[in-house]
Order: sequence, then structure tokens, then C-alpha cells
Amino acid sequence: MKHIAVTLVALLMLGGCVTPGQQMPAPGSDSAAVDGIVQITASMLARQVQTDNSGVSANPQLDKELASYEYRVGAKDILTFTVWDHPELTIPAGEFRSPEIQGHLVAADGSIFFPYVGSIVVTGKTLGEIRELVSARLARYIQNPQLDVRVAAFRSKRINVTGEVETPGIFPITDVPMTLIEAIGLAGGAKPTAALQEVRVTHDGSVHAVNVLALLQDGDLTQNLVLDDGDLVHVPDNSLYSVHVLGSIDQAGVVAMPNGRLNLAEVITRSGGFDNSTADARRIFVFRQQDNKPAVYWLDARTPDSMLLATRFAMQPQDVVYIDATGLARWNRIVSLLLPSIQTLWQTQSLVDDLQN
Repeated sequence: MKHIAVTLVALLMLGGCVTPGQQMPAPGSDSAAVDGIVQITASMLARQVQTDNSGVSANPQLDKELASYEYRVGAKDILTFTVWDHPELTIPAGEFRSPEIQGHLVAADGSIFFPYVGSIVVTGKTLGEIRELVSARLARYIQNPQLDVRVAAFRSKRINVTGEVETPGIFPITDVPMTLIEAIGLAGGAKPTAALQEVRVTHDGSVHAVNVLALLQDGDLTQNLVLDDGDLVHVPDNSLYSVHVLGSIDQAGVVAMPNGRLNLAEVITRSGGFDNSTADARRIFVFRQQDNKPAVYWLDARTPDSMLLATRFAMQPQDVVYIDATGLARWNRIVSLLLPSIQTLWQTQSLVDDLQN
């Protein structure tokens, strides 16, 4: 709610800067060169696609971790043992018997007690290593013991999933490796309000931003990772993933970016389209914060293929779209009025983001 209020105030500030009679002229070749405006054309969009590194990307490190993964027993895990032909050494299982009753609880010091074997430390060991250890000890009393060991309850290693997921909570790590995408799935999946582009994973005190949306939509496997005990996964909300629309448009305001993706044509459509009585289709401008500096893009929407270009122009969070009105005011005049307030809007949104985080 605070975010919405701040945004509305910022938009009112911007609206106040654009007084009646002030319009942007369609930049000609000279104006574009002088003012650094980038015209949205097919060739410009082609260059943009060439620099886009998104897409299917392999993750050899993840493949290696998954292939070599072995669960290591920890304190509070519960183990069950089966010794073939020696039922007296096997705790019977039952439909109504809890794991605590069926198995051996690993104590805080990492040990369990087993008949004939006594107390042995099992923490940090794989099931195979525990099997070999107990078999070797039992061999002193039983000829060629055949033994199996399993984890009846995984309770030593857990991860926490918070934020914009359906069922936030704490989930155990089992003998199947827990990846980031699986953790979000266990939490019921992401809500429609989730900002999957910047999921934050806290590991050993360090916070890492992960673009889960690129994993889901582009197949970028580098955005997946194996989680470890104590990791925290936070899925933030997408309140800052929006575009601001001003000028000669039917419904000026804020347009949300569902799943963090939106193109210029969608922005115009969701804002009700141009104000036919005042809008100048030659002058559609997009203000964008780029390397801490404002960048300006311009689309001439009079041509038949202009809206096709608009469908290919991807918006970024906190872009400001301005549809100019008809008139002959100088570009330098209007940009000098708009840019300070647009920069104030960006700074305000950044402050809100910092406070929320």
C-alpha cells in the first residue's frame, strides 16, 4: 500500500511538469543526433536481440552436483536397520508406528546405539558408510551379517522458503537433492505477484540473486542450484515491476508487468490506447534508467509496421512511457522539464525497494 501511495505521488509530480501546450516534436535526424534519442526501428531491435544472452544454457556444475549427491546423516535423523535372518536385531515396522518407534534416533552428539555394536558415531556419513561400519562390528558376533540401513525420517537438514509462494514453510532435505526450482515447487509454487526474476537465496550468510524466470521461460539452467542445510529462499513481490504511462493516453498511470515481461504495445493497449483528440502518434517516448543515466527511445507510430515494432520492444521495470500531444514545442524544452521528475520517480522507487528489503 505504501508503494502504491508513493507511486501515485510521484506520478502527480510528473503530471504537473507537463502543462498544457507543451509537446515533444518528432525528432528528425539532427535532433536525434544532438539529443541522443534512440529511434525504435527494426535494425535497432535486431541489434538488441543479438546482445541478449538469454536462452537455453547448460549448467555442468549443477549436473556434477546432482550426479555425485549422497545424503549424509545428521543429528535428529532417524535410521532403520534390517539384519537378514536376525529379526531380534530389526525393529518391526507397522502402519501405526511412528518413525521414532520404528528406528534409531541420531543423538545430538551424532551417535546411535545398536545391539552388540554399542554406541557409534554416524553423523556426516553416507548410508553406505554406516552399513559397512555396523556390518564390520556385527561380524564379531554374527557370521557374514547381511544388513540394510535407511533413513526413516529426515530431520537434520532443512531449508526455508518465504515470500510470494503459496505455502511458505520449512522443508527437509532428503536423499534426493533439493534444487531451487524444487524448493519453490514444494512451497506450492510462486504466486502471480511473485518477482521470479530476483529470487534471493541466502547461503552461509551471503545473499545471491537468481533469475528463476529465465530458468522457467528460457531454459537457462545456470539459474538453478542445489540447496544446502540452512539455506533461505525468498521470493519477493513484483510491486516494483511496473511501467509508468503519461501524456496523451486514455488511462495514464501504472501498468504492472506480469511475470516481469511486457512490451510497448501491451503498455499502450492496457492504458486504453491513444487519446485520439490530442495524441501525436509520431512521438512516443520511453525514458529508461541505464547505467545510472536516463536513456530515451522514440517510436513513430504512424507507419503500418510501427505496432509490430512496439510488440518487439521489451519494457524494463520503472520505464516511463510518454505519449506526446500535437504541437510544435521544442524537444529540449520538454525533456528538461520531464527528466528531473522522472529521475525523482526512479530514486523514490529505489528508496521504497530498499526499505521493503
